[in-house]
Amino acid sequence: MNFEKKRPSRKQREANIARAQKQTTSDPHTHSGVRLQKVMADAGLGSRRACEQMILDGRVEVDGHIVIELGTRIDPTKQRLVVDSMPIETSTEKVYFALNKPAKVVSSMGDPEGRRNLDEFVRDRTERLFHVGRLDYETEGLLLLTNDGDMANRLTHPRYEIPKKYLAQVKGPVAKDVGARLREGIELDDGISRVDSFKLIDSQPGVALVEVILHSGKNRIVRRLLSAVGNPVLRLVRTEFGPIELAEQRQGKMRQLRPEEVSELMKAVDL
Repeated sequence: MNFEKKRPSRKQREANIARAQKQTTSDPHTHSGVRLQKVMADAGLGSRRACEQMILDGRVEVDGHIVIELGTRIDPTKQRLVVDSMPIETSTEKVYFALNKPAKVVSSMGDPEGRRNLDEFVRDRTERLFHVGRLDYETEGLLLLTNDGDMANRLTHPRYEIPKKYLAQVKGPVAKDVGARLREGIELDDGISRVDSFKLIDSQPGVALVEVILHSGKNRIVRRLLSAVGNPVLRLVRTEFGPIELAEQRQGKMRQLRPEEVSELMKAVDL
């Protein structure tokens, strides 16, 4: 369920708030606790701002008490959090993984069409994991997974401009001015997009290997940019996400990030 996008109607919001004002259960505020919107963001319910709006809309209950005050603090290890009548896991133990996603795997925890998806790689984990951004069905490479919703939201937020590096095998030849054009910006259907860096790695008759670095999170952006300059992608692999590198990690394998890697990610998003 996408809690961030599922805002109730004005009539329902007014009814929720009226119910909150009439409730008789005790206030769940815990002075030594964590701000409710942070607990919600950490649980992957959306950005902190989106979680604040959920609270103001009367969609959040703690220990059976509808909470509409943004200053509320709770103990996520002891108190029961419910959003839109759905219990939310608020475990405070955070985990961070790097997956080398194969091609023809959907970047979701399930697929109505029965295609391979991320559940195949995380089904043995007890945590409620979610992916940081996504890779399209055909794209391979580095995908981060975590139960730290706050970090996941920041890593995908345009404000932090997290760079991603890709290796792309494309149809050649690659014109000499392609790098300059991509850095300057290409007009696509959804506006102008540009890369941070472009490098020709190797060139053979009819095919070339290029490296692209960019921080845009637009859908299929690397494929669309390279197609727009006349070099459609034959194979695409993400090799880096911010400070995290794929390196020699085997395809289909998931590994837990080292403490220093987690620290680098936190620095990148001001945590």
